Amino acid sequence: MKNQDRFSRRSFLGLMAAAPLGAGALAARSKHIPVGLELYSVRDDLKKDLPGTVRKVAKMGYQCVEFFSPYYQWTPREAKQMRREMDHLGIRCYSTHNESKSFMPEGIGKAMELNHILGTRYIMLASPGRISDLDGWKRVAEMLNKANQTMMAHGFHAGYHNDDHEWQPLEGKKPIEIIASETDQSVVLQLDTGNCLNSGGDPVAYIRSNPGRIRSMHVKDWSPQKGLDVLIGQGVAPWKEIFAAAETVGGIQYYLIEQEGDSQYSEMETARLSLRAFRKVHA
Repeated sequence: MKNQDRFSRRSFLGLMAAAPLGAGALAARSKHIPVGLELYSVRDDLKKDLPGTVRKVAKMGYQCVEFFSPYYQWTPREAKQMRREMDHLGIRCYSTHNESKSFMPEGIGKAMELNHILGTRYIMLASPGRISDLDGWKRVAEMLNKANQTMMAHGFHAGYHNDDHEWQPLEGKKPIEIIASETDQSVVLQLDTGNCLNSGGDPVAYIRSNPGRIRSMHVKDWSPQKGLDVLIGQGVAPWKEIFAAAETVGGIQYYLIEQEGDSQYSEMETARLSLRAFRKVHA
C-alpha cells in the first residue's frame, strides 16, 4: 500500500471535525488570533533539546509553534511523543515547513502521516530551491496544485512560504505573481513580511490582492540599515496596515513570529523579546 493511501475516510472525517479549515475558524473560536513561533528562530536550542525548547517557548506565552524541515525525519512514534508534549503544554502546531519532497508522490504520504499526528492543517513549501526561469516557477505552481488535491482529500492544504527572491523580477515578472496566479485558490499563501520588505515588496498590497489566502504570516521586520537583524517594531514594516489587511481581507488564522537572530541576544531571549514587541505593535 502506498503511503498516501494509508488514510481512511474515518480518519479524514475525524480530522475535519477536530480541525475546521475555513478561513477565520481559529479567530471565531477565540477573541484573539493565536500567536506562535516559527521554531527556526530557536534552531540551535532545538538541536540540543527539542522537548525542552518547546516547553520554554510555551512558557513564554506562545500559543502555537511551526516545525521546520528536520521534523520530516521523525518516526511516527517521535511525532506522537511531541504531540503529547504539546497537548500537555496546551499549544498547537497548525502548519509545518517542508522541502519539495513533501509535495512529491514519493514523499507526500510521510508528510501527511506526520502532520496528521501533529494535528496540523497546512503543509507549507518553505523553498523550492533555485529556480532560474518563469517556466520553472510554473512547474512549482503545478507541483503545489497536484499535491494540494491529494492533501485536501485527507484534510490538509498545501501552502507556499515566500523567501525574498520571489519578489525580484525575472523575465519581466515577479515569481511571487506566478505562484499566486498559477496555483488554485485553495493553496494557501504564507506571507513572510521581512523577506517581502527585503526585496522591495509591498506586504499590504500582496495581502489585499490575495483575499482569503493569507491564512498565516511570518511576522518579521526589516531595516535598510540592519536588514532582518532587528526586532519587531525596529524596522520599517507598516504593522498597523499589515495587521488590518490580514484581519479584514487576508483570512489570517494565526501569526508566527520568526527572527533570524538579533546579534545582541541569544535565540531564546530574542524569542521572548519578539513576543513582547509583537504584543506592543499589534495592540
